[in-house]
Amino acid sequence: MSEDLLTLFRKTGALLDGHFVLRSGLHSRQYFQCAILLQYTDIAAQVCGQLADKLRRFDCDSVISPARGGIIVGQEVGRSLGKRHIFVEKEEGKLVLRRGFQILADEKFIVVEDVVTRGGRVQETIDIVRNRGGIVSAVGVIVDRSGESKPGFGCPFVSLIEMNVETFPADNLPPELAKIPAAKPGSK
Repeated sequence: MSEDLLTLFRKTGALLDGHFVLRSGLHSRQYFQCAILLQYTDIAAQVCGQLADKLRRFDCDSVISPARGGIIVGQEVGRSLGKRHIFVEKEEGKLVLRRGFQILADEKFIVVEDVVTRGGRVQETIDIVRNRGGIVSAVGVIVDRSGESKPGFGCPFVSLIEMNVETFPADNLPPELAKIPAAKPGSK
C-alpha cells in the first residue's frame, strides 16, 4: 500500500525533489507537500480513509489536528470514523485551542497530522489535550519521515508511509545541497 501511495504522491506532484527547509529547521532533499495531494477530494477521502482504518482499533470520542496541514486529514479521518474533528492553531508562535472548541475531562482523542519529521506540532497538540484533562489514545499521520529518531508520544503512533528521508542541520549541509537555493514550502 505504501508504494501505491508514494506513486500517488509522485503522480500528483506532491513529492518534491530539491533543497527544502522543513518546519523543524532541518534541511532535506525531498519534501512531501500533502496539500497538493489532498486538494483532490476523492484522493483525500481515499488516503485519509486508509489512515482511519489503521486508527479504528483505538478508542476515541474525537479527532484533533494541528492547523494547517492536519485540518484536511483530521476532517476526513473524523468523518470516516464518525467522530467530531477539532483543531489547534498558531497564535503568537505556539499552538492554542480557539474558536470555542472544547476538550472535556477524560475525552479520548486521536491526534492526526499530514507529515511528521520530529513531531513537534503533534507533541504540542498532545500537550494541549492532556493539559485540559483529555486522553490521547493514538497518533496517526500520512507520512512518518522521522526515521530512526521516532518521536515518543506516549501512545501508539501509526502512519501510512514510513520513509527514512535524510535530513541535515543548516550548519552541516552536504556540498551539493548547499549549492542549491533552499525553499521553504511548508505552512507557517
